Amino acid sequence: QFFVFCHGFLQLSQLLVSGYLKSSISTIERRYGLSSQTSGLLASFNEVGNTLLIVFISYFGSRVHRPRFIGCGAVLVSLAGFLMSLPHFITGPYEYDQSVASMFSNTTDLCQPGVPGSRGNLSDASCTPHAARENHEVLLVMFIAQVLLGIGGVPIQPFGISYIDDFASERNSPLYLGILFSVTVIGPGVAFMLGSAMLRFYVDIDKVTGDEVQLTNKDPRWVGAWWLGFLVAASLVALSAVPYFFFPREMPKEFPLFLSDFPVVLLRNLRHPVYLLVVLAQVNLSAMVAGLATFMGKFLERQFSLTASLANMIIGAVNIPGAMVGIVVGGAILKRFQMSLRQCSAMCVLGMFLCLLLAFPLLFLGCPTQKVAGITYSESSEFGHHTLECNLQCNCPEKAYNPICGSNAIEYISPCSAGCRVVNINADNSVLNYTNCSCISENGLAGFAKPGTCGTGCSHLFLPFVVLSCLAGILASTSHTPSFMLILRSIQPEDKSFAVGIQFMLLRVLAWMPGPVLYGSAIDTTCILWEKKCDRKAACRYYDNNLFRQR
Repeated sequence: QFFVFCHGFLQLSQLLVSGYLKSSISTIERRYGLSSQTSGLLASFNEVGNTLLIVFISYFGSRVHRPRFIGCGAVLVSLAGFLMSLPHFITGPYEYDQSVASMFSNTTDLCQPGVPGSRGNLSDASCTPHAARENHEVLLVMFIAQVLLGIGGVPIQPFGISYIDDFASERNSPLYLGILFSVTVIGPGVAFMLGSAMLRFYVDIDKVTGDEVQLTNKDPRWVGAWWLGFLVAASLVALSAVPYFFFPREMPKEFPLFLSDFPVVLLRNLRHPVYLLVVLAQVNLSAMVAGLATFMGKFLERQFSLTASLANMIIGAVNIPGAMVGIVVGGAILKRFQMSLRQCSAMCVLGMFLCLLLAFPLLFLGCPTQKVAGITYSESSEFGHHTLECNLQCNCPEKAYNPICGSNAIEYISPCSAGCRVVNINADNSVLNYTNCSCISENGLAGFAKPGTCGTGCSHLFLPFVVLSCLAGILASTSHTPSFMLILRSIQPEDKSFAVGIQFMLLRVLAWMPGPVLYGSAIDTTCILWEKKCDRKAACRYYDNNLFRQR
């Protein structure tokens, strides 16, 4: 029972490390200027180390000191978690464009006529070879950490499950494994809640004092303390690794399976039509889940103008528990009605069909991107040209990004592009508003603007979206248990553990790896304004929200 407790704790903390990355992905994109394709690849890269080893490890499972192997895996996972947070400590503080001169910079992004040419320093200053190299280092460290995370995770689940199954009584084993399974489902939910808590803190909480930060967490330039969660999760893993070095080895009975049989068993399973079809169905579903889990938070942030913290809170408290409810309900129906294989497949089909019906309206629940001058909106027919006549004499830096919302409800990408010449500051050094803006005209007078984005004005659709997506998720996950039953009952009993191993490998290679990358690439195609870093595309500033939602 102590082993089951330790293993539950270890699996939870391991999932915290891998799940936390998904909750802070939009923040890391913004901090290091990554496209969604890159961040999707990063999020799925831990599957690489995992896949390479999983088959052999489950194959040699009975010949090694399993608890010690699990402990070593946990140490690797913990190391990976600490490595993930390292980029924060090796790079300088986060820089963003400001209107108020501060300790970071004495440049300003206000409209200053008659200072031509001197404005370049705002945009190109950060373009030293050092900055470019720093960015490569960050990516390298994170990708290495993800590979380590995958390798460390390999022994944890298969060895833990077989160890428990070998030494628990026949009667208790299902209960113990049920406990572990529920932990693996709760894990990602806890990870998103952790993300929600950490992203409320400013990223450089350890490098600058509170009064020097002029951003609120509602600002589109806000970056939360993404690295803090990795420290928390990695410490928990390190703590849970300790007991494993003290569990006894207790060799179980030998596996009758040897490497020479490997191809025979593999082919026998892959030729089985039921097995193959169900696994392919699961691949399609899992690829969608993998893509959604990675970018759902980002979607909610952009579509409904939420903070990253709130988006994570919704996913962790609504969507993931919904999926858990679906899995439990599916299992309960299965048990209550003692279903045949044909009924199992009918139940899967029904669940999926109802899920599609409920998910269909989600295509329409959303709003277009807010009006952004020169990007999604222009008063004259000069569409696509970023120059508005009203700010020609301002000599605006091209790359400035400090969105403001004009009193005419149009967003401008910087105070300069709105032609604002005056900034008014609160007592606590935060920006109150911008005035004397030549591009924002109201009844012939120069208008004013508030800092921050105008938002999509979509808050009224937020609740229906969350309710529908949660219900669709519940219905889709009711097919989880019956689809596993279809596999377990249709293959030869002695192939069972191997077939499940092959199934997970196929899911990894065909779904969990490519899923986030494909989703990320699709999201990138809907970007309408890229941040430029050293003449390369960095993170996306504005998406076409309608395309984002539909794709």
